[in-house]
Amino acid sequence: MVLSTSPMVVVANRLPFILAKDSKGQLVRKQCAGGLVTAVAPVVVETEGLWVGWSGLHEEDSTGEIPEADPNDQSPTAGLKSKQVLPVCLPKKKFDDYYNGCCNATFWPLFHSMPDRAVFQADKWEAYRQVNEEFAMLTVEAVKKLVNSNPECIPLVWLHDYHLMMAANTIRERCDELGLPIKMAFFLHIPFPSWDIMRLFPWDDELLQGILGCDSVGFHVEDYCLNFIDCCQRRLGCRVDRQQMLVEHNNRSVSVHPLPISIPYERFVNLAEKAPQVVKNHDQEQLLLGVDRLDYTKGLVHRIKAFETLLQKHPEHIEHVTFLQVAVPSRTDVKEYQELKEELDQLIGRINGQFSTPNWSPIRYIYGCVSQDQLAAFYRDSSVAVVTPLRDGMNLVAKEFVACQTGEPGVLILSPFAGAGTTMHEALLVNPYETNEFAEVIHRALTMPKDERELRMKQLRRRERERDVNFWLRSFLKTVDCLSDDSVTQGRLQPLTEEDFSQFLSSYVTESSRLALLLDYDGTLAPIAPHPDLARMPSETRHVLEKLAHMPDVNVAIISGRSLQNVKSMVGIEGITYAGSHGFEILHPDGTLFMHPIPHEYEVQLETLKQRLQEVSTDGAWVEVKQTGITFHYREVTAAKYSSITSRAQEIFSEVGIKIHQSHKAYEARPPVTWDKGRAAIYILRSLFGLDWCDRVSTIYAGDDKTDEDAMRALQGMAVTFRVTTSQILRTAASHRLPNTDAVLTMLKWVERRLGARLPNNSNGFRQRTFSASSHGNHSPPIHPSTPQNRSRTNSMSKPMGEPTKQMMVITDKVYHDLISRKSSPPRCSSTSPPHSPTRSTV
Repeated sequence: MVLSTSPMVVVANRLPFILAKDSKGQLVRKQCAGGLVTAVAPVVVETEGLWVGWSGLHEEDSTGEIPEADPNDQSPTAGLKSKQVLPVCLPKKKFDDYYNGCCNATFWPLFHSMPDRAVFQADKWEAYRQVNEEFAMLTVEAVKKLVNSNPECIPLVWLHDYHLMMAANTIRERCDELGLPIKMAFFLHIPFPSWDIMRLFPWDDELLQGILGCDSVGFHVEDYCLNFIDCCQRRLGCRVDRQQMLVEHNNRSVSVHPLPISIPYERFVNLAEKAPQVVKNHDQEQLLLGVDRLDYTKGLVHRIKAFETLLQKHPEHIEHVTFLQVAVPSRTDVKEYQELKEELDQLIGRINGQFSTPNWSPIRYIYGCVSQDQLAAFYRDSSVAVVTPLRDGMNLVAKEFVACQTGEPGVLILSPFAGAGTTMHEALLVNPYETNEFAEVIHRALTMPKDERELRMKQLRRRERERDVNFWLRSFLKTVDCLSDDSVTQGRLQPLTEEDFSQFLSSYVTESSRLALLLDYDGTLAPIAPHPDLARMPSETRHVLEKLAHMPDVNVAIISGRSLQNVKSMVGIEGITYAGSHGFEILHPDGTLFMHPIPHEYEVQLETLKQRLQEVSTDGAWVEVKQTGITFHYREVTAAKYSSITSRAQEIFSEVGIKIHQSHKAYEARPPVTWDKGRAAIYILRSLFGLDWCDRVSTIYAGDDKTDEDAMRALQGMAVTFRVTTSQILRTAASHRLPNTDAVLTMLKWVERRLGARLPNNSNGFRQRTFSASSHGNHSPPIHPSTPQNRSRTNSMSKPMGEPTKQMMVITDKVYHDLISRKSSPPRCSSTSPPHSPTRSTV
């Protein structure tokens, strides 16, 4: 139970239950299952507060007194007495102008950044203002009731959503006249648009001032907060503090807060555990699930088209994947929604007609409402949930799906245009407008290895369990000083300095963290040079990296496109992991050498390519031969020869039959296998820390190349990643961008300073490489003595790096996924007794 120190007056468009008439014509309550009701109704009951809202009935309807709850009612509103409810009763015409004419026809599309769908009518706006005034006057009556029953209290008035953006000033003015003390807050459940969209509304200045009548204003995410602050500054000329998120208006400071709403997590877990199976699938069938209100903001047409593209590009999914789309009817009397339903019906019919077989149809379509038990079963039994609105304030479907994933772990595909996309980092994010990319993300979700699904879903479920709807309510109450905890003001990022990496990393990398640093070399640790041999690490970078490499509980890995021997010689620091050829060769500090196998046919092609490229290795162009590939460098080619040499090199690659991979003014030949820096990074982390590395280790990845994006995508939501780039239009999966190698050095210095005070220096000037299992001074989580990391660290101290224990691992995709799913690390040879010659073992 979340308690408030002030009695609460909740003001929402609807009451927390629906009033309807039974077969005898008597009014009865019907439960509402929304998150707001679940969270807030018990607080209203506990504080003996009041709820103001529309009952669902009009002045023209014959009404009676609001009935009490049924004695058997177990809903969150069961304890809410009829005397705690103040129903707003309006003429049908006025309510329709306010609700459909302004709220749904104007604010809904405008705030969802679809201004072309918005209709601006002065009479509908006037109806909105009048209805808000009616809500306001009834709210004042509620405040009077509370103060009369408890003169010492200061009631908290909490206004909700876009239906009530003009009520606050009327409430404040009337309460001031009556000498009634109040606190007042507003929360918006949909997005808040940017200034250039908001200013399209002819009465936007009035609307903004209406919201600023409150003391505290809440939105789902920080972006909406900043949009609101920007509008207040640009349109109203308010003095604002973006760092502390304050707006000064009418001699009052209004605080603005990001408050991401959530769900009653345990309730959905219980539903999922008890719900019977409602979708019968054969063993080989996977179920995609979409659950939405039938609304143009939900992106249903884009989603169905992406599924069609998936079946076209990946026919292997035919008869093995079914898309279940639940569309709940919405505003069925509005022409736009009728047209959307017709378009969706025709699209689904066409796709089913094109791809259906006698025993299978690609899309199952439910147009209607489903029960909570059915919905929980859908969530639980689905392989993939597709939550891809074109714009959404939060979208709780994504959170409900995660809560109900109590069995085989599924995958969440999420639009970045939903508020949930800013916090549910382990979901696969996709732009719903990019149909081809959308289809590929669905394919990735359907083919994702179980170990990755488990890891992502585990992280998602833990976050939603911890940050459930009660956490949201608690956070809100802090912002209005109605909990004993002090609220925390969130700041803004400043220009990049060493201190500012605290903004990126301080909550992630603590003094007691075990840290994995995965770094690219060229363009990350060393500036790009005309020739690879000239790309040297600055001495300061080397010095900091050496100190980090010798710190307890810090593991450093260099993952480069260079050959293993080359990158090892360029860096030359002991005690770190080296991965060459984009991760095809990995050498651990204990001497364990991993080499990914390559097809024999490719080896033959590679030898041919090496010979053929000699004809264009002139005028500054040259060939770098690696263990698993070839790189044709043309960085030093003169402008006069540039076009002819690069064109001929491309032709040779094509004639030999090897795909070109573009690098920094170089063409690379890489093995045609499913292995890249992303898989290599996961392999390194699992080798060093075991299967649960994500729970035990803070991971940082930094790189500057397209190949590094593979690692950044693989580690998305499980590491902090940095892309080194000067391009302003580069698309990246990285958490943050850095401008140059100097910024990487700044980051390394911050990490060294953060972790450098854990143990005293030894006589060599380096931190003693001991482990938390045996180091009393180290506050890191303990490592079991038999873990792979402990063995590798111990061995690396007793064996020179120049004498690796070679272990050639032949790994297919299937075997690889089986391998990394094990609870222990891959087999290792002991460096204390190295074999006399390389051994090749098939794992």
